[in-house]
Amino acid sequence: MKNIDEILKYFPANIYNLLNNTISQNKEIEENLQEIRIRSKKPIILKLRQADIVIEYNVEQTEILQILERLCNNSIYAYRNQICDGFITIKGGHRVGITGTAVIENEKVINLKYVTSLNFRIAREVLNCSNKILGQIIDIENNNIYTTLIVSPPGKGKTTMLRDLIRNISNGIPSLNFKGKTCCIVDERGEIGAIYQGVPQNDVGMRTDIIENISKSKGMKMLIRSMAPEVIACDEIGSKEDVEAIRRGYLIRCKRNIYNASAKL
Repeated sequence: MKNIDEILKYFPANIYNLLNNTISQNKEIEENLQEIRIRSKKPIILKLRQADIVIEYNVEQTEILQILERLCNNSIYAYRNQICDGFITIKGGHRVGITGTAVIENEKVINLKYVTSLNFRIAREVLNCSNKILGQIIDIENNNIYTTLIVSPPGKGKTTMLRDLIRNISNGIPSLNFKGKTCCIVDERGEIGAIYQGVPQNDVGMRTDIIENISKSKGMKMLIRSMAPEVIACDEIGSKEDVEAIRRGYLIRCKRNIYNASAKL
């Protein structure tokens, strides 16, 4: 129950006991739990892969505030930027979505007050889940990888798949005679490597470097300049700036490949 224990510690005693009793009594819940949804004046809902479990408990607004304070290590102000983005990433790579009354200034969210809902999305490491698609990602003939985009609806395992792909590419794959590559991750939301006090909580391979809590545009630029990556990976492409950052990184890679080919000639 490692993943679950990392999350339950943030809840007040009443909610903790309810959740712990419900989850610990049913192995299927523990194995299939994807989200814990907490809403003011509403019951608690456990979202599984194929069903929801409703726990009849009227969540108080004060309890939501207690949870938020624990998520922020009793310093909500220090986490204001994350809160304004609508989520906080915690140890283990779990993401907590936040909704409430947005405070807008110059067309930007500068704060969320009267927080009304929290959504704990549970991150899971699934080693070797990418094995079946490695043949579509790897250019075995040239010991390289193809430029790849993973697309699916929310909650279908894109980040889990990406994380395992990076691990395989970084470590190398003896069965395919594929040598490991120097990989760099721009982990904008801290969900891929899940760094905690300088140590990645997830296995992303032995040749992988991570920069966290930075935009893809800035992160890619820093990594290309300083870490000489052969592969760059990122998660959740959602803006024009993200697309432009990837395009620039691809063009730089192409230029380097042309230079290397010319040097060999």
